Parts: sequence; C-alpha cells; structure tokens
Amino acid sequence: MSGVTEDQALKRLRRLAQARAFGRHVGSDRLIQAALDALLADVDSPSLPLLAGLGRREEHEARELFDQVVEELGIGFEAPADPTAAKWALAYWLADQVVDGSLDPATGADLIWAEVALDLNYPEELRSVVMCAIQLADWDESRGIPLEQLKEEALRAVRELVERRGPETIA
Repeated sequence: MSGVTEDQALKRLRRLAQARAFGRHVGSDRLIQAALDALLADVDSPSLPLLAGLGRREEHEARELFDQVVEELGIGFEAPADPTAAKWALAYWLADQVVDGSLDPATGADLIWAEVALDLNYPEELRSVVMCAIQLADWDESRGIPLEQLKEEALRAVRELVERRGPETIA
C-alpha cells in the first residue's frame, strides 16, 4: 500500500495537471508514479491502470494517458488565456504550495520573484514576497540572521498574499 489517501492522490494528480498547464516540465516518471499511487488509493478511472502500468519503453505515452485520466476524473485545469491573469494564477498556485508545505518558502518566494513579479513589473501586492526572496538569495552565515528566520518571514509574506487573494482561486 502506498500510504496515500484517495484525497491526497487526487490532489497530487490535480497539482500535476496544474503544473503542466503552467508550462512546467513534469517528467513521465512522476505522472506514472502519481497514477500508481492513485490506483493504490482506490481512485477509479478507466485510463488510470494504463498510465500506472507503463514501463520504461512506454513512457512516451504517459502525457497523453495522463491527460485522459485528468479528463476522466474531472480535475483538469487551464491557465488563464490572458498573460497577466496567468501570471497571477501562477503566483497563487506557487503560494498555495508554500503555505501547504509542499514547496520550500525560499524556493517559492524565489519563483514568485523570478517568474511572476518581474514580468508584472513588481506589483505592490508581491513586494514583501520579493523582498524576502532577495534577502534569501543574498543570505550567508556572516549576516547574523538565521536562514530559518528568513524562511519564516517568506512563509508569512506568502501567507499574506494568499489571504489577500480575491475569489478567483485555483483550488
């Protein structure tokens, strides 16, 4: 048994679908493993066993099968067509992962800075996250501020971003 609940498996599949919609590289091995975990967690979809059972030589089929699984389960996601809205959706998606603990605060703040704030011309709403990302990028032991303290500040800034978000959520 994988130790993953049905809800956790569905959340992981949804998160992978979102990552792909945002243009992130998601390896076939991750898609297959997520399908295997979902199958072991009793998630039911006609294409799920096909995806979970792919071998190394069949990995090229994983993306297409994953898309079928996502459609069958009704957990698909499309990034907004508007580039500005898509960047904000990416910021909130990254922030949600930091808040739920699946993404390190330093990494999340850095991604929000590099992949969102820069393209949106550093909006005020992202200022505290960007400042934390800069402090983390410049950190070294001689500064006298513990790295964990900076990560906690980044987590707080990201939480505030999530709390200020409007109703257009990507659950």
